[in-house]
Amino acid sequence: MSRLHFQFGCGSLKLGGTLDTAPGTTGLLLVSGGNEVRSGAFSGQSLLAARIASAGFPVFRYDRRGIGDSAGENRGFRKSAGDIRAALEAFRAMAPQMERVFAFGNCDAASALMLAGGEGLEGLILSNPWTIEETASDAEDEPQHAPGAIRARYAEKLKNPREIARLLRGGVDFGKLIRGLTSSLRPAPAPTSLAQEMSAGLSQFEGQVNILLAMRDRTAQLFESAWDTWHKDDIRISRCEGAGHAYVEAEHREWLEAQVLSALRA
Repeated sequence: MSRLHFQFGCGSLKLGGTLDTAPGTTGLLLVSGGNEVRSGAFSGQSLLAARIASAGFPVFRYDRRGIGDSAGENRGFRKSAGDIRAALEAFRAMAPQMERVFAFGNCDAASALMLAGGEGLEGLILSNPWTIEETASDAEDEPQHAPGAIRARYAEKLKNPREIARLLRGGVDFGKLIRGLTSSLRPAPAPTSLAQEMSAGLSQFEGQVNILLAMRDRTAQLFESAWDTWHKDDIRISRCEGAGHAYVEAEHREWLEAQVLSALRA
């Protein structure tokens, strides 16, 4: 395996890319979420790319326009379909032995792949898809946890003898506790228009779909709450208990790698 850094065309722009070479006929396109560079949070995508390539699958990752080594204006994930198409075209050209390409995206990268309907790909690995509509009023206020997630969190605490002892000792902020319990009784929020668009986009895709959720991540919790509206008990979902948004703990990184490899080998 070798790692190549280069630029590729996206219309009149040049985008920065990295290819981890491998002989396999199934490749992995890594799409960055948020405004992250292609190395990912805590170099997570760079490390994941190396591990997947060492297992025999070529891996391509890139900076979206206006991010990192890529020229142009950052237009956000909703307008990144052209960048994904250009990266896929460059990937296929550089690894012509590939017969299939899967894409992996975390957070709004997963949302972008869903909105694009997985165009040109044979498989999608969607992690913690972002469903939150941002408005001017959201800029300072963090979105709330889904009521179901709050109930699950309190149920978990009540199973823990230390938490019960802490409650009996008065080591709990009762104001916060009451607010949390009140929130848990509210009905689940209606799916956002973004979630509806994502569901519609994915319905057009005929390839393999794997949805990965980190169960301590609010983004994943809100996605699951919205997704149940159309896809109750979706068998395509796999859950990583205790994991946060970026799978930073060693056991959670290993779980993520195993899920990706399982999808590529299917």
